[in-house]
Amino acid sequence: MERFDVRRGLIKEVEGTGGLGALAKEFFDHVEDSSDKSFEASHGVMTSIEARYENGAMIVDVTNVPPDFENPEAMKSAMEDRKRWTAFLDRATGYNSKQRGDKAKEGAKKASKAKSAISAAKHFMEMSESITEDKREQAESLIREIEELLEDNDNTKAKGRAEKLNKLFN
Repeated sequence: MERFDVRRGLIKEVEGTGGLGALAKEFFDHVEDSSDKSFEASHGVMTSIEARYENGAMIVDVTNVPPDFENPEAMKSAMEDRKRWTAFLDRATGYNSKQRGDKAKEGAKKASKAKSAISAAKHFMEMSESITEDKREQAESLIREIEELLEDNDNTKAKGRAEKLNKLFN
């Protein structure tokens, strides 16, 4: 399963033109709409494609089968399938390949900062004897919230809460 950030406003735009399934029909075979925000399909080496918009991102699960590497036509067909996939991602996310990679790195960096803040806060609470019970409860509440946000892949909010956690001990 992969997660791709979607350009602000694009989800409403796609919904206004028939939904994610309608967009997928431009690129893939055997497309079944699950809703305006999701579909299931297949095309060539991609035997199963499931995608949905969720919380400002596109979540996809793709199953690929390897082509016959000895057959030049099969290789050419597989390359065409990959080009279709990339073109679909460009349209469905509003970002090109490089931008999608940059967004993924940015999200990972935010998640890392949030995890680091949790680790630092836990370590500080273990080492310090002068933390009030109120401050400890606030920190534990923020840590639970950050962990839930990270689990939901909401790395931007997790980083924001992590900054609040850091300020609690400064």
